[in-house]
Amino acid sequence: MTDDNSPRPVFDPAIPTDDRALLAAAPERLTPASLPAPPPARASAATILGRAIWIPLFAFFYGVLPGGWLRVLFLTSLDDDDLSGGASRWGRTAVAAMMITPAVQIVLILLGRGELAALLAAGSFVAWTVGALRHLREPASSRAAREHHGRYLLPADFDRPAARLLVRAQRAIDTVLASRAHGAGLLDDVNNAVVLPRQEWAIACALAEHTRLRRDRRAQRPELLTAPVRELLEPQRRALELSVRAITERVEALEEYARRARSADDAYHEWQVLRRLPEQNARYQDLLARTVGHDLARDEIRRLADDARRAENALRDSIRSALRTGRFLTEIPA
Repeated sequence: MTDDNSPRPVFDPAIPTDDRALLAAAPERLTPASLPAPPPARASAATILGRAIWIPLFAFFYGVLPGGWLRVLFLTSLDDDDLSGGASRWGRTAVAAMMITPAVQIVLILLGRGELAALLAAGSFVAWTVGALRHLREPASSRAAREHHGRYLLPADFDRPAARLLVRAQRAIDTVLASRAHGAGLLDDVNNAVVLPRQEWAIACALAEHTRLRRDRRAQRPELLTAPVRELLEPQRRALELSVRAITERVEALEEYARRARSADDAYHEWQVLRRLPEQNARYQDLLARTVGHDLARDEIRRLADDARRAENALRDSIRSALRTGRFLTEIPA
């Protein structure tokens, strides 16, 4: 859920799903759109030199020497649950290779096939070198944050008025998506999973632009300007006010949709409680017939059935009302 004061990051729905997941999982790597895009990571000369020494030693230890066995037998405490000392993070194939390859080399040497053992050692060395180099690449989340910079917006991209509006929009969206009516597919006509993220992104983009314009206006220091210059800037102020009003109305439409979804939830819950009544009519009729007489029992059962019908009609009305509000949102250009 959204924090009371700070909005969550907003992502362009057009970003590929995998990259969007990477960005959402690593918020610390994201850079506000109001700041320059992060440059590609570049290794220093000392880092390059260290890697030039460390990678061959690493590949020789695990690819040629029985490094896996040495690690298990001498470099890892027997009290550890994982005798490979965390090497499993390289993948099962790598762990299997570092345990099996030395054994195969020894067998080949004992069989007098030293040239095959040397060939296997060379291939293993190359494979471990390539694997080490692959693990030194730029993290996928950093790459995504750099490539998609400007297509995600962070709390730092919004001033206080914009952040308040965005929090309201996100809270309304969360309410709709968490509603039982949405989960039961009763609001499917609106396609909330597509429409609401698109609306959230459009609102966030407009609010970020409002923030930039307000910051620019503050930097102009209107109090120091002459009246004629302030008059020239007045159309800009009015345009900003009109845009803020339009976005506020869009947020209010989202909040109305959330209220309708909550009403549909209440009606849906009541309908679920009462929809089993027709199945239970026979049991209640038997119970009442045994205690208060057949005619009175029939009247009571009719009343229960009427209650169920009223609940179903209320549910239908609530769903129709929510759908009307939701369809209005789909007509607003995102």
